[in-house]
Amino acid sequence: MTASVNFDRYLLQVHELTKEQARRIAIRAQLLEAKRPTKLVPMVEQLTMLQLDPTAAIAPTADLVAWSRLGASYRPSDLQRALEQDRTLFELGAVIRPMRDLGLFLAGASAPSPYERTRAWMKVNDSFRRDILARLRRSGPLVSRDIPDTSVTPWPSSGWTNNRNVTKMLEILAGRGEVAISGRIGRERVWDLPERVYPSVELPTPEDAARLRNQRRLASLGIARRRTTGMPVDRVDVGDAGEPAVVEGVRGKWRVDPAALQGGFEGRTALLSPCDRLIHDRKRAIELFDFDYTLEMYKPASQRRWGYYALPILHQDRLIGKLDAAADRTASVLRVHAIHEDIPFSRPMRSAVESEIEQLAGWLELGAIEHSSPTHRRHP
Repeated sequence: MTASVNFDRYLLQVHELTKEQARRIAIRAQLLEAKRPTKLVPMVEQLTMLQLDPTAAIAPTADLVAWSRLGASYRPSDLQRALEQDRTLFELGAVIRPMRDLGLFLAGASAPSPYERTRAWMKVNDSFRRDILARLRRSGPLVSRDIPDTSVTPWPSSGWTNNRNVTKMLEILAGRGEVAISGRIGRERVWDLPERVYPSVELPTPEDAARLRNQRRLASLGIARRRTTGMPVDRVDVGDAGEPAVVEGVRGKWRVDPAALQGGFEGRTALLSPCDRLIHDRKRAIELFDFDYTLEMYKPASQRRWGYYALPILHQDRLIGKLDAAADRTASVLRVHAIHEDIPFSRPMRSAVESEIEQLAGWLELGAIEHSSPTHRRHP
């Protein structure tokens, strides 16, 4: 449904959506309908990104996100092959993106950093930068521990980056497009010159790149705020992309991808990563799904409501609970500590969730599932 209003001085159609419609738009955009995608790279092209996170209480985030879409056909080796052999995906800033979007993230990359501390450090350490590039040219690809630290001044930080000068320089150079991640050895990144990793691409202007990134982000989210507070890893606002919308019972204006307004909806049940883009924007999750969630791995055990690494549970067009589980690979067991019900599960809901847990254990190649007693816990 649409209504005509004067919006930003132009007469535009504002889409009037119910919460149910908004949820279904978001789920469809995130490829979580009953009809699953079948190939990894087109899936990442629609999602625009896979977040890299080393936490593997069940499986790494990138793999969980891929499995929740592709199902049992997905193997982590598929992702490694796409990154390191086929070069259809690339890694930059703890995120995997489709190679077709490379130019959107290299556009304007060589411009000076907006942060004074970074600009000052790079200026005084220009010889260090040139040493790294020369070594990679002669000997690359290399892991950071094989690159000598010839910094003039150490990186000024009291956190984990303190005195990790080689790693910090490599990350800055990657953001500037002067080095690239060519692969990984275990968790260690392997660095090389970009011309050995990236294809030749034509770079758009920074302004066009920002506009296209907003369009791509909205297509992956379906519905999002024009502006919102910053989020770790990747933004969740979309500027002027798409068309204006309002959602019944929710304050403020939204932007909606017009392509996402078309088509029916057939949902399914899915277990999601805590970093899944469907729920990553916690405010949007509350506004559209009435879903309260916090990743509790950094909390003391006594303060956790849902568990160390609880997986959000999607059923049809609702987020209905959280799965508190862990993969015990030594014992080949998926240990289910609790299934937290945000709403009382019907018998079909419970059966669908249990089936998805069995699918997860099978994909992880674990031989058994062990449930704590009682497993199901209801929350008001």
